[in-house]
Amino acid sequence: MADRYGNDVLAGDWRKPKNGRTVDVELAKGMVVEEPTSGFVGAVVRWEHGVVDLEDRFGKIRTYPMGPGFWVDGKPVSLVAPKKAGPAKKTKTASGSVAVEGVRARVARASRIYVEGRHDAELVERVWGDDLRIEGVVVEYLEGIDDLPAIVNRYQPGPGRRLGVLVDHLVEGSKESKIAAQVNNRHVLVVGHPFIDIWEAVKPSSVGIAAWPKIPYGEDWKKGVLKSFGWPATDQADVAAAWKHILSKVKSFADLDPALLGRVEELIDFVTMD
Repeated sequence: MADRYGNDVLAGDWRKPKNGRTVDVELAKGMVVEEPTSGFVGAVVRWEHGVVDLEDRFGKIRTYPMGPGFWVDGKPVSLVAPKKAGPAKKTKTASGSVAVEGVRARVARASRIYVEGRHDAELVERVWGDDLRIEGVVVEYLEGIDDLPAIVNRYQPGPGRRLGVLVDHLVEGSKESKIAAQVNNRHVLVVGHPFIDIWEAVKPSSVGIAAWPKIPYGEDWKKGVLKSFGWPATDQADVAAAWKHILSKVKSFADLDPALLGRVEELIDFVTMD
């Protein structure tokens, strides 16, 4: 007798979708899945290393290999692990500027920004580093302001060779203000902030303190700060460790006092005008 159906309807993998298509479904906790071979129906509770655990309404858990052979909402599917989200693209730099992806750092300009010391340079790099690299601006430090006039003379500022200088404690009547007044060159811009030291430009709330302490005149300011906090203050290694801790709390411009923010932005604009 001839085969009236033409072939065996149960031959092959009957669980596969028609035309060989497999619909991938990403696993999610709580998703209700049926394993049709056993008839087990359960919610997804976990998955790892290529297997998935399903828990039925009685609390019984069964483990199955991920892949094809399941049903979700009455349709055959292949269970796959969710794709891991890639790192979020940075849309803003630490300074608040729009982040520019895929742009190489510009070749360094002849123009420069000078700051007083290493800590100042590290703080500027922390917040404005991305912007400065795109603009091709190099930041160097003076190791104190006493030699500023001589440094300016050696630098020979001019068109396309501007010099911006950031000075600590630039207030009327201070030693710093008197030295800054000796610089008279339209290609040099000297600006400053009112803080005794660049540490003070970091907001106390960002560091986790109520306020920066007042240190008596004549006492080493940094070590005085450490003593007031009860931190080790024996040598420069202690100062360096404290600064490392403080700097780690600076995530963006929002952690800095506006009195510093405006001055640095002013310097960057000045040295990139040409």
